[in-house]
Amino acid sequence: MTVDRAAIEHRLITMRKSVVQLDSLGRLDGARLENDPGTGLALERVLALLHDLALAINRHVSAGVLGEAPPQTPTTSFGAAARAGLIDAELAAALAPADGPHHVLLQLCLDAEPEQVAGVVSAARNGYRDYVRQVTDWITASTPGPVV
Repeated sequence: MTVDRAAIEHRLITMRKSVVQLDSLGRLDGARLENDPGTGLALERVLALLHDLALAINRHVSAGVLGEAPPQTPTTSFGAAARAGLIDAELAAALAPADGPHHVLLQLCLDAEPEQVAGVVSAARNGYRDYVRQVTDWITASTPGPVV
């Protein structure tokens, strides 16, 4: 099987824009989230989008490079991405937290512990920024695996 570089690059463009959107939101304290519930909804949506795009890339690359069936869970998806050389194992673990995806953690924090939102968003933003960088490096490497 092959890897469609253009499809991956297209998803990376959207991911870069999404990380910039997270950066542009500024301070995310409990008072702001209480007074502006739309910010919490926007955060959740951007984190869900980043998650979905990363899973799509991971599944595509793992099938193309490893010759395996596409992973079915986020944890196996990021693990397969690491095995394929797309990202490192440390990043794979950071983007598949044991407690669940960042957008789900964010929903829980918005409901129960809004003071923890900033930490969840920061971890996700840093993780997906690194993900975009590592995948971009993989794509531009001289021999990243079979490509279209």
